[in-house]
Amino acid sequence: MEQKYKPLFESFTFPNGVEVKNRIVMAPMTHSSSNDDGTVTDAELEYYARRSEGAGMVITACIYVSPNGKGFPGEFAGDSDAMIPGLTRLAETIKSKGAKAILQIFHGGRRVPPALVPNGDVVSASAVAATESPDVVPRELKHEEIEAIIRDFGETTRRAAVAGFDGVEIHGANTYLLQQFYSPHSNRRNDQWGGDIDRRLTFPLAVVDEVKRAAAEHAKGPFLVGYRFSPEEPETPGLTMEDTFRLLDELAQKDLDYLHVSLFDFRSKPARGADDSKTRLEWIAERVAGRVPVIGVGSIHSADDAIEAQQTGIPLVAIGRVLLTDPDWVQKVEEGREDEIQSRLSLSSQKKLVIPDGLWHMLTAREGWLSFTD
Repeated sequence: MEQKYKPLFESFTFPNGVEVKNRIVMAPMTHSSSNDDGTVTDAELEYYARRSEGAGMVITACIYVSPNGKGFPGEFAGDSDAMIPGLTRLAETIKSKGAKAILQIFHGGRRVPPALVPNGDVVSASAVAATESPDVVPRELKHEEIEAIIRDFGETTRRAAVAGFDGVEIHGANTYLLQQFYSPHSNRRNDQWGGDIDRRLTFPLAVVDEVKRAAAEHAKGPFLVGYRFSPEEPETPGLTMEDTFRLLDELAQKDLDYLHVSLFDFRSKPARGADDSKTRLEWIAERVAGRVPVIGVGSIHSADDAIEAQQTGIPLVAIGRVLLTDPDWVQKVEEGREDEIQSRLSLSSQKKLVIPDGLWHMLTAREGWLSFTD
């Protein structure tokens, strides 16, 4: 490989002792290819097997922890022990290719389609509709329901440990339930779960504590617990970089194994709460200051992009879309064949790329997310 790319291929050891073979992570991406009952399909196993040989760590698509948290058609479930056999096969598939297997766990909150949850009962921190779906007004969760969802995160962590995963990633990003509790846009409560910034932090931090408790109790060896977050929201009121700095400070005290920032473009600049003298990723790396490893992501297509992102001060970089168009991205860079990387999706390549039907339909229908060739 070219000398300048060598930093991407150095091994990395997390604070708890888990070692990955390189600094490249497969980003979590929705694939909508599970069975209707939430169990893992053979098509999903083939999809992950095709993409797990190069990256040091693979973070799966999100898995819902509660029946009313299902956010996508064809999403796999983590809300019952009946899911453990399929999850075991998934963990084994990823690990057999040499990557660490991380299960992303989440609850969609107000962002779930009513048709996907029992009785169409969409819930959130408060009865405030999302900007993206103004016609769906969620029901405000009761105290005992909040505590039950916290326990559900712990139970899904237990199932991940039993299934043999190397860790879990708590999905606190992309305006899903954990972010909904932290955001002043979606949390208008005035009880222990909302109000000022300290109380809005209560739910996400309680989930972190419960997940770490379950991991310590049920994992048979070192087990990673990460947290994904989105740094800003466009709404007013909404999360700003200043709010994110506070969240990072709190998470850094929780002995998490990593933080994973959710960005569409790692070069993007702050809108509010920090000046634009640095990118969001640079501000985050500066604030974390090495207390917790950070995974950066967002429009990393080429090896040069990956190096540029790493040079902001973060040790790990996640790639997503380019692993859809070229599952051999990591191997090509390592072998000095980066000029052979396919960054566009051929409309005749579904079988060759091992992309399940559900995901294929999503990719070909979503304008502007990928570039296509005939």
